[in-house]
Amino acid sequence: MIRRRPLVAATAILAAPAMARAQAAWPNGPIRIVVPFPPGGSTDALSRMLQPRLQAEFGVPIVVENRAGASGSLGTGVVARSAPDGNTWVLVFDTHAVNQALIPTMGFDTQRDLTPLLLFGTAPMVLTAHRTRPYRSVAQVVDAAKARPETVTYGSIGNGSVAHLTMELAQRIGGFRLVHVPYRGGGPLAVAAVAGEVDLPIATRPAIGVHVDSGALVPLAQTGATRSPSMPDIPTLAESGIPGIDARAFWGFLGPAGLPPAIKQRMEAAIRSALDVPELRQRVIGLGIDLDPQGEAVFAPFLARQMETWARVVRENNIRPD
Repeated sequence: MIRRRPLVAATAILAAPAMARAQAAWPNGPIRIVVPFPPGGSTDALSRMLQPRLQAEFGVPIVVENRAGASGSLGTGVVARSAPDGNTWVLVFDTHAVNQALIPTMGFDTQRDLTPLLLFGTAPMVLTAHRTRPYRSVAQVVDAAKARPETVTYGSIGNGSVAHLTMELAQRIGGFRLVHVPYRGGGPLAVAAVAGEVDLPIATRPAIGVHVDSGALVPLAQTGATRSPSMPDIPTLAESGIPGIDARAFWGFLGPAGLPPAIKQRMEAAIRSALDVPELRQRVIGLGIDLDPQGEAVFAPFLARQMETWARVVRENNIRPD
């Protein structure tokens, strides 16, 4: 026994560097960022902006994979059920805070099964009118809807999206009724919006801002309590006669639950470093995102508050998934 102790000790000493190398091996293969919406939307654009920077940082392929469906819960579920090895992540939009209340059978728990790594920022939605429609203010929309209830249409990125729930609140407060036309993500909504399929597209500036800038869509109001720096000339709903609404979309980066702290820290640092590059930062801000990166300590309680707020709206308005 005495003679064996040096051999055991030597083995342990030799094994320690090998164990350290194994723990420090991440990333050791491609990293996948799941976008739970179709191509063309803001989550897709933001993921692809980050892709080359993260690829240069980690030295492995960064694969952006669109897995659309069920208001973003289909792709997010893929990540929630993935191994916590740092190889699979998801970039979510505001529907992430609604889906737990809207789709109780989606197969994972938003708070228990995911790690909220980084909140990129927020942005109000902007209610617009197609340029061929006669509306140039919210007051004109309300008057038309009251004169002919459920004939004026509005489009959102999907049933149960924050834009949809915000419009439900606005109609209840303002005492008017519109017809909701849900699309399956920011890309499809943008195409429909510029084609004039609906009277009033409502989405974030990243989704439809280019069409506002071109004049195809006329901005009527934004949904934040105060005006966004990215849209300083557009009045809020409160300024337009519909008080009590402060609704903002958000963009967040999450991984599976149980991620090792070292992986979380390295990925968060890499994303923050990418966002510090002036060119990339300006491109993200140019999307219309009020960029304000916040880590897990802020993102987790923010997400919990969002889930509580919008779950109440879902219940009160008896909203059901598509």
